[in-house]
Amino acid sequence: MSDARTSSSTEFGEGDRSRPAIARADGALLFDTTGRRYVDLGATHGVGNLGAAHPEVARAIRDQAGQLLVLGSGYANPVRTAFLDRLLGLLPPSFSRVFLSNSGTEAVEAAIKIARSATGRPKIVAARRGFHGRTLGALSATWRRELREPFEPLVPEFVHVAYNDASALAGAVDERTALLLLEPVQGEGGVHVGTPEYLRAARDACDRRGALLGFDEVQTGLGRTGRMFAFEHSGVVPDLLMLAKSLAGGVPIGATVTSSEVEGRFRGSHRSTFGGNPLACAAGLAALEVLTRERLPERAERLGRQAAPILAGLPADRVREVRGLGLMWGIELRDRAAPVLAALEARGYLAIPAGATVVRLLPPLVIAEEDWLGGLSALGEAIAHG
Repeated sequence: MSDARTSSSTEFGEGDRSRPAIARADGALLFDTTGRRYVDLGATHGVGNLGAAHPEVARAIRDQAGQLLVLGSGYANPVRTAFLDRLLGLLPPSFSRVFLSNSGTEAVEAAIKIARSATGRPKIVAARRGFHGRTLGALSATWRRELREPFEPLVPEFVHVAYNDASALAGAVDERTALLLLEPVQGEGGVHVGTPEYLRAARDACDRRGALLGFDEVQTGLGRTGRMFAFEHSGVVPDLLMLAKSLAGGVPIGATVTSSEVEGRFRGSHRSTFGGNPLACAAGLAALEVLTRERLPERAERLGRQAAPILAGLPADRVREVRGLGLMWGIELRDRAAPVLAALEARGYLAIPAGATVVRLLPPLVIAEEDWLGGLSALGEAIAHG
C-alpha cells in the first residue's frame, strides 16, 4: 500500500512514481539512490543548463545564505542590482526594466498584466501547440486541450492561431490586441522552430496594430538554442521577454523584461513576495558568469551541429520528422514515445516527451561530448530495437 505522505507534491494528479529516485548530480550525470548513473538528456526539463549541482552556483548559494536570504522588493540590495545589471548587459539596449518572480509561469502572468495595462486592450493572441504555464492566465495562453478543460472557464479574450503561419497573424492581431505571445521555438508543443520570416511577420503585425510582442524564452533562453537568446536567430527583438528555468542555475526564478517606455504606460501594481530574493539573485549572478565565461551558447551550437546528421540518419520507417536548434531537439516518431523513453532509461539515459509521439532532448549545456554522442547512439538503438 502506498503512503500518501510520500507522494509528489509538485505533480498533483500526474507523475510516474516508478521512475528512478535521483539523489545527486555531477555535471550532466545524475545518480539515483542505489548509485546507478544516468546521463541527463532532459530530466531537468531545461532547468539544468549548467547541470543540476554546479559548484559555482552552490558556492554562491552558501555564501549568500550566510548573509541575507530574503528582502522586500522596496529595499535595494547589491546582489540583486549586480544580477540585473549582468542580465541586462546580455540583452539589446531596448530592454531596461526587469520584474523578478519565481517561475516561468509567473513571468508569463506578469507579461499578460503588463501588456493589458500598458495598452488598455484585453485581447491576447497565442499560438496553437504553445505552452506558457499552468496558472489560470498562463494556462489560458497554453493550447493543449487536456491541460485546459478541467479548469474552464479560463481567462477570457485569449485567441490561438496556427504557428509559423504569417497570414493567421495578420487576421488575429487587431486594434483590440494587447499582446502577441509566442515561443521562438515551441518546446512542450513538440520542438517546432519558428522561422525568421514568421517571427518578422509577428513583429510587423504588432507594429501595425500597436500591440506588444512577447517572446516566451523560458525554455529557449540562456544558450539552449545555440544563441544566448533564441530571438537572436531571427534578429526580431520583442517588447516583452520571459525567462526562467536555467536563469539561476537551478534555483527558482522568473524574469519579465521590457523597456522603460512600456513600463511607463503600466497602470496598477504587480508584485512578488519572494521575487528577486537575494538567494536567487546570487545563484543567477553565478550562473550567468559560468554561462558567459565558458561560452556555453557557442558550445550548444557546436554540439547541435554534431547531432544534426546523426538525427537525420534515424530510421525513416520509425521517425516522422526531426526538429531543433543547438541542444534542443524533438524527434517525432510514427508511434508513441513512451517505449523509446523507457528503452533509453534502461540504457542509462533520461530524456522526456513533448506530446505523445515526440522524444525531446534538452541536455545540460555542459554535457561531456562523449556522453552526448553516447546518448544519440542510444537513442538510435532505442528507436530501432526498443
